[in-house]
Amino acid sequence: MNIAKVIVDVPASSIDQTFDYLIPEKFSDIVVAGARVIVPFGPRKVMGFVVEKTTASEFSKLKPLHDVLDFQPVLTKELLEIGKWLARETISLQITTFQAMLPQVLKATYKKEIVRLSEARLSEELELLFAGRDIVPYEDFIASGIRYIRLSEAVQAKDVAIEYVVQSRITKKYQTIIRPAKEIHQLEEAVLDLSKQAKKQKQLLQFFLQHPQPVEKQALLKQLKTSDNTLRELQKKGLLESFQQEVYRDPYAHSDFPKTEALNLTGQQAEAIKPMKETIENERHAVFLLHGITGSGKTEIYLQVIQAVIEKGAEAIVLVPEISLTPQMVKRFKGRFGSNVAVMHSALSAGEKYDEWRRVQRKEVQVVVGARSAIFAPFENLGVIIIDEEHESTYKQEDQPRYHARDVAIQRGQHHKCPVILGSATPMLESYARASKGVYQLTTLDKRTNNKELPPVEIVDMRKELHAGNRTMFSRTLKAEIEACLQKGEQIVLLLNRRGYSTFVMCRDCGHVKECPHCDIALTFHKNSHALKCHYCSYEEPMPIHCPECGSDTIRYFGTGTQRVEEALVKLIPEARVIRMDVDTTRRKGSHEKLLHQFATKQADILLGTQMIAKGLDFENVTLVGVLTADSMLHLPDFRSAEKTFQILTQVSGRAGRHELNGKVVVQTYTPDHYSIQLASTYDYTSFYQKEMLMRKTFHYPPYFFLALITVTHTNQVKAIQSTQQMVQMLSKVVHKQTILLGPTPSPIPRIKNRYRYQCMIKYRNEPHLQDELRKIMEHFSEQIRKDGLLISIDMQPYHLM
Repeated sequence: MNIAKVIVDVPASSIDQTFDYLIPEKFSDIVVAGARVIVPFGPRKVMGFVVEKTTASEFSKLKPLHDVLDFQPVLTKELLEIGKWLARETISLQITTFQAMLPQVLKATYKKEIVRLSEARLSEELELLFAGRDIVPYEDFIASGIRYIRLSEAVQAKDVAIEYVVQSRITKKYQTIIRPAKEIHQLEEAVLDLSKQAKKQKQLLQFFLQHPQPVEKQALLKQLKTSDNTLRELQKKGLLESFQQEVYRDPYAHSDFPKTEALNLTGQQAEAIKPMKETIENERHAVFLLHGITGSGKTEIYLQVIQAVIEKGAEAIVLVPEISLTPQMVKRFKGRFGSNVAVMHSALSAGEKYDEWRRVQRKEVQVVVGARSAIFAPFENLGVIIIDEEHESTYKQEDQPRYHARDVAIQRGQHHKCPVILGSATPMLESYARASKGVYQLTTLDKRTNNKELPPVEIVDMRKELHAGNRTMFSRTLKAEIEACLQKGEQIVLLLNRRGYSTFVMCRDCGHVKECPHCDIALTFHKNSHALKCHYCSYEEPMPIHCPECGSDTIRYFGTGTQRVEEALVKLIPEARVIRMDVDTTRRKGSHEKLLHQFATKQADILLGTQMIAKGLDFENVTLVGVLTADSMLHLPDFRSAEKTFQILTQVSGRAGRHELNGKVVVQTYTPDHYSIQLASTYDYTSFYQKEMLMRKTFHYPPYFFLALITVTHTNQVKAIQSTQQMVQMLSKVVHKQTILLGPTPSPIPRIKNRYRYQCMIKYRNEPHLQDELRKIMEHFSEQIRKDGLLISIDMQPYHLM
């Protein structure tokens, strides 16, 4: 008996297990682990993934599979294992982890077609089925009774392909190709036999006598200014024939990537790359933390490591944060490895993503460069995984399955016995702590490749500006520097460091920020209740009228947008040409590239933007970087706020003076004495690390403690609080005495879409069974989840505590 164990596409915890189905005789040779199938489930038919084939089942009556969607598995054996592991680690359903690994197209509703790809002779039955057609509806194949193995053989031989005609019309892209159906001498005879009236037909045949190669149909008709009818007449006479040829949607088809050669490495780079190459040679797994200042040549190390992997015949995955997947980054990889690179990120259309994914699946490329989900590229012989800017929080997925790409990378690295390289100028504290302990191997680059010093940073105290009567957003220093730059024809990058919804309250006279007495974290101003609240322990106090430190009445809550800054900038320096880059101006596909291209070609003097301009950009004419609001992140209700501030300031400072011209950085702040701003101004990561680790230890935060966050939401506030309370009670019975349970407290955004949100934070050092206990809690509440609209989300590595 042939049996398939299937995980079905029904996202419910009670169904998160395999179901056994009988494999009908006709499918017996083609059902493989990792393929998608259609199975009867209750009264309906659903999609599922085959996770294994077996010959016995504990159930006596099995339903048969209804259909097979894939003749080549969409998930490799390794990815099936990763999916199971991920479901366990992130407390998600297996079906959601499998879906997360695939391009959108494979999740839609579809009907199937069989497309003929070549003129090669097919088996007798298939020839009869096609009967001169290029595309056959899949239903015709089923009705014909031909054995599935015949179709499977033709698919393997690449003579035909199974296509999904997705109802949202994202399919493969084809073009019709025309070519001679007869020998040249027969075409010459045919030209003579044609009547005098058939001028266009003659012209067409004469074209093929001169160019006997196949030609794309639309181009041919355009070139000869003729119509479909003329072509059809010649096809009827059997003189010309047409066939379908697949064309990949290449998002970079019209881009020109000049070929680049490997650069000579500096002494430091050569030192750093040596152990990496050794692990590749010896097929050993190790995690390297490449701590290199901005401009120290980390990308060149990545390129040369990948070169070594390609020469071995293995494959490489490179993850870069979504926002630095700029054309510049793509250009560096395409320039070095040409068409051997597939690129995957969110700005591609669904069809482009699908095509890039299939190039990987078909082993047509050896390198994938992409954002977070590219970590699941279906490679089977990985030689290296690289995560650039490893400190970026976008590597963590914020909805189910809540995975961190770094964890998946390390898991895959162990499976393939290959190195994982984490690169950053400002590594995450957790990563640096692991490297300090020897869990990761630390390599450091502290010199820029052009041997220039990092640009000097000047900190401007905005409180003094206010006292001097300057009420604008721009200090006198920054204004003078901008004007000097404009006179020299140099360019400027201005960063408005604004993240998060919360507005903090600060005295503009002395810079005092209201903090929670229990949590050492800024209180958040709540407009509706005109009160200050702590998002960690629920402490709350009324909004003060006077500053409790100095008694001044200039106490205000803060929050500025890029549009306001742009208006102010144009008023202040009317001659400056400004490009604004934020969520609003980069919504449309390609707008990101367009704006950066305008700036690179000097169509503007100032690039003003949010986070997205802080990293990965390399403009030779930029000599001044201004940070308008260095503190706006310091006072977010987030224990990582000092770390994020240090990172963003260091990253953006690295945009200045990267080439021949010297750069300068001006940082405006109301808290010039804060250690993260002081140490970022001298690029002193080590001191920052030591200082911040002390804070983390004192307040029981990572890397000294692990965190897990449970968020409960319901339309009824009492219900949300009670359920969270119940969870805290259940947990308190099973966790260690040293484990800290905080909650229930209202979430930082206590209500979204009329649902009340409460949370419980778990701080622990060692809880080997925590995932199992949390699963039990989910099962305990499953009835309420199903019937009562209760939602519970569990995040085993919370990054956004909002």
